[in-house]
Amino acid sequence: MDAIARCRNIKREEITKHRNPKLQIAVVPDEDIGYIWITDMFHRIKTAADEGRQLVLILPNPCPIYLQLARLINRFRVDCRHLVLFPMDEYADQDGNVAPITWRHGFGYAMFNYLVNAIDEDLRPPASQVHYFTTANINDYGRMIADIGHADAVYSGPGWTGHLAFIEPDAPEFDAPLDEWMKMSSRIVTLSPFTLAQNSMHGSFGMSGDLAAVPPKAATIGPAEVINARYRMDIHAISVHGTATSWQRMISRLCLHGPVTPRVPTSIHQLLETDVFISETTAQNIEPHFEKGY
Repeated sequence: MDAIARCRNIKREEITKHRNPKLQIAVVPDEDIGYIWITDMFHRIKTAADEGRQLVLILPNPCPIYLQLARLINRFRVDCRHLVLFPMDEYADQDGNVAPITWRHGFGYAMFNYLVNAIDEDLRPPASQVHYFTTANINDYGRMIADIGHADAVYSGPGWTGHLAFIEPDAPEFDAPLDEWMKMSSRIVTLSPFTLAQNSMHGSFGMSGDLAAVPPKAATIGPAEVINARYRMDIHAISVHGTATSWQRMISRLCLHGPVTPRVPTSIHQLLETDVFISETTAQNIEPHFEKGY
């Protein structure tokens, strides 16, 4: 409670200050978040193509903003034969069966729909370089990333629980002391009820609070894949459809300024070299607004 109270009282002008100089925290206008994210990915893809070298990216839920990345690739005719993609997570059912690539609510389906298939056919990465979770590869997924030389970049953002990818703080599959937890790799995980509630508000599930529509388990990378990446970007910018209401306002502060603990998985970035971008909405002071109600 002391840590929570301290983080709750961190003001907007204090949120960028951290004892780790390699943790670079910036507060930016809400409308700039997508631009920063997409242009960073495009820069890395274009530079790697120009230099004729491989680029391995671990991607968060491939939301519609990835269409902008595909448009840039098509407009500048960037050959993506060097590009290797790994989604960081995927839903699974109560028995641990990973959602098939054909399931419209899944992250693998979204990656193909919003990114891979939106790239002109002659520019797309080969199918063998576009990976996604399956029931068959879940136990090998982290090793697949390691065997290819680890990720060049991983992009992420904290969930309401502070999860990183679907590394949940209360999942029994990730129950370990910090030093052991940091070495853990991909696995099936039990999702927190808070994550089910958060994701029930996504457009793919009708923005309705329909908890039963969200699968109870997921496949996910582990902390090891994030730690071993050569570059990390963490984005804190989720609000309720562009309003001032943001459940991320509190967990962002805990992730960046609270204890480093598996109980707040994104807090691992405090020990690493990471670029963090926080939207102005998320960085706002936490203050009561009694006249607002819900």
